[in-house]
Amino acid sequence: MFLLETIVESEPYAFSLVTVGIVGFIAATTIGSIAWYNSKRPAGWEGKQRPDIVPKVEK
Repeated sequence: MFLLETIVESEPYAFSLVTVGIVGFIAATTIGSIAWYNSKRPAGWEGKQRPDIVPKVEK
């Protein structure tokens, strides 16, 4: 915990920037995965089932 306090005190914006970057990457990956699963299937994947966790998006 001391290391985190030291980082926040010495570089106040670095911790926020890293946190926003990590959260943004996770959000982009999640949204991209949903978009990919809802798009046309690549060759060889036409008959595969959609995972239950991916919501169906109506066009």
